[in-house]
Amino acid sequence: MEPTRPKLPSEAIELYNLFIHGVISRRSFMDGVQRFAVGGLAAATISEALMPNYAQAQQVSKTDDRIKATYETVPSPHGNGSIKGYLVRPASADTRSETAAKLPGIIVVHENRGLNPHIEDVARRLALVNFMAFAPDGLTSLGGYPGDDYKGGQMFGKVDGKKMAEDFIASAMWLKARADCTGKIGITGFCYGGSISNAMAVRLGADLAAAAPYYGGVPASEEIPKIKAAVLVHHGALDTRLATTWPAYDMALKAINVPHEGYIYPDAVHGFNCDATPERYNKAAADLAWQRTIGWFNKYVRV
Repeated sequence: MEPTRPKLPSEAIELYNLFIHGVISRRSFMDGVQRFAVGGLAAATISEALMPNYAQAQQVSKTDDRIKATYETVPSPHGNGSIKGYLVRPASADTRSETAAKLPGIIVVHENRGLNPHIEDVARRLALVNFMAFAPDGLTSLGGYPGDDYKGGQMFGKVDGKKMAEDFIASAMWLKARADCTGKIGITGFCYGGSISNAMAVRLGADLAAAAPYYGGVPASEEIPKIKAAVLVHHGALDTRLATTWPAYDMALKAINVPHEGYIYPDAVHGFNCDATPERYNKAAADLAWQRTIGWFNKYVRV
């Protein structure tokens, strides 16, 4: 039986969110954690409870024989030259006819720490429901995700944002053009990746069939009319800064007559989908959002 995790106050979770988004330093985070060291809980115990546990949260093993995964490098002449990413397909696709072997593609965009094990796991989950998924690493130009989220976050701020955005565009167009792709693609992403999902819907226009951003920032109002993709938005109700952007985005998408839906999940914080961070993870919200995401992609990305 797993040990019972300490129940932490919402203020401690928000402190972690500030830390992982680079608003406060590691020292400030640890100093803040000290304030919540009550009821016999040591600061180190609280800090450990907030940090990601990728091994424990993994849903699909890297060695699962139902998938076929490789690391691929994609040319990005308008970005950083190239971007590396994790490509996953269902293994069964290799046994099908040439036509049936072609799959719709989904780009999976990480948070602001690079391609960590959780995002790779999300890509594998998509392969198990018969998509091909490509999860690019925005930190490629600096050597890639360093194996530590804090270091990844520090590296993230050193990458040219415009060039990184071009790297994601290159990744999407590469996936769309692959011989084993149907030519229809979608995108999903989390936090920074959610913002990129929205931005890619603007940039790619009709080249993108669907977007499912999780707690992402919205495009500028003057850019929204460029969207042609079907948009599915997920926010946590307690993530008020981002959740409150939905009504205006909803109205703007209605005005351009693109298919769209948005959901605000009760009692869910920013990062509620990430089961590697149990204090943020909301299983009920995450499961429902994932079910809706797969349904959305089945509806709009499958030929």
